[in-house]
Amino acid sequence: MDTENSLSLEQFGLEKLFNINELADYLRVPVSTIYEWRTKGRAPRAHHYGKHLTFAASDVKAWVDAQKEPEPLPPTQRR
Repeated sequence: MDTENSLSLEQFGLEKLFNINELADYLRVPVSTIYEWRTKGRAPRAHHYGKHLTFAASDVKAWVDAQKEPEPLPPTQRR
């Protein structure tokens, strides 16, 4: 995104919205995987405008953070 557009988003208090192709590229998965996750309720929250989906950067970040595996147990607590 160029500087002029970035300033416009900030001026209006808006954040970056990703389309489904941009989200798939970011997550390094096929678009079909995102659609599959959506049918199973496992995808990031989306904004739906007619037939178009967009994903807010903050929702994508929250979703990515929620996918993180838990910290491994220290060796002394493993069985």
